[in-house]
Order: sequence, then C-alpha cells, then structure tokens
Amino acid sequence: MSNGEKRRRVQYLGRHIMIKGVYADKLLEGRKTTTIRLGIVKPRYREVIIHGHGRPLAKAEIVDVHVKKVSELTLEDARRDGFRSVRELIESLERVYGYKLDPEDAVTIIHLRVKQRFDNLDLSDPYLGLEPADIARLGLRYLGDSLSDEEKRVLEDLTRTNSIRATAVRLYGSIERRGRVRRVLRRVLQELLRRGLIKGEK
Repeated sequence: MSNGEKRRRVQYLGRHIMIKGVYADKLLEGRKTTTIRLGIVKPRYREVIIHGHGRPLAKAEIVDVHVKKVSELTLEDARRDGFRSVRELIESLERVYGYKLDPEDAVTIIHLRVKQRFDNLDLSDPYLGLEPADIARLGLRYLGDSLSDEEKRVLEDLTRTNSIRATAVRLYGSIERRGRVRRVLRRVLQELLRRGLIKGEK
C-alpha cells in the first residue's frame, strides 16, 4: 500500500491508544488534550486506555473527533496537542509516520479527557477503584504469558459483561460461582502491581 493510499484509508481505533512517552506525560499533566493521527480515524468506543512508557497510563474518554487537512491545522490545534507551533506539530507527525506530509493530507484530531490515572489507584478498594472490564483488558494485554486458559476465558468474558455476576453465570452457570471470577481479578491486580504496570496510593 502506498503512502497516498494510507492517507486516504479509513482506520478504526479500538480500546487502546499508544502515545509516545513525552507526549503521554503531557496528557497526564493536562498540557495535552488531543492526539492527532494521520488519515481518517474513527473510534469504535467512547472510552479508551492510554498506553505509554511500556505500561498502561490512564483511562480516557473521547469527547470529540475532527477531521482536517494538514493545511487547515491551527495554532490552537498545535497547542492542544502539546506543541508550540503548527510547524512543530507537523514535523513531529512526519517523524512518527516517516515521510513528508502533503497539505491536502487528512488528519484526525481526537479530543481526550483523562478519567482515571493508573499510577495513583486506591489501595483501600479491593479492585483499586477499577472496573472489572478494565482489569480484564489490562490483564489480557500485559499478562498473557502468565495466564491460564481459564483465566483468559474469565477475563475475555469480563471485557464483554463488565460484571462479576454475569460472567459467573455465563461461564459457570451460577451466580454462586462468582468467587472464582473474583480470584482471577485479584490475582491479575496483584501481578499488575508487582510488575509496576499500575500503582496505588493509600
């Protein structure tokens, strides 16, 4: 596929957004409220997980999406994305994508609102204040090498139900088996903490 075809192709954004380290830090600090991607990008979900520095950083809400031409980018667009000028923004995009952008190229501006950081979670809460589906998504993405087949089934189902009770019924036939689901979630949380992928505060 040529660069021109890539620029015109519609891409779909899933549950996970990767952001390079320095830009991820700006996002967490509130100095960056958008991420800009080359081409036409359509998010599939309203809530996403932001990743950077090789770990999950936060859960965020996509609050708005705009498609523009490169030539239409403004100073305000650049500043919202953590840059001092449009030129600096374009040069960064060119480094990321590996070629010079055409003024007619489409870019998608995704406006984000951080809802929950993963470096100051509530250690007094049994699940650190995380929803079951978020724990499941983090476990499947980062702990695949250490999960049993049963644990993977539980986590995959939780990504669909976001409910300990519903997953217990769907997988084990009874709400009384929800203890098995809870044990999987607790083990995943402990391993995520042990590996330093998430952090908590009392």
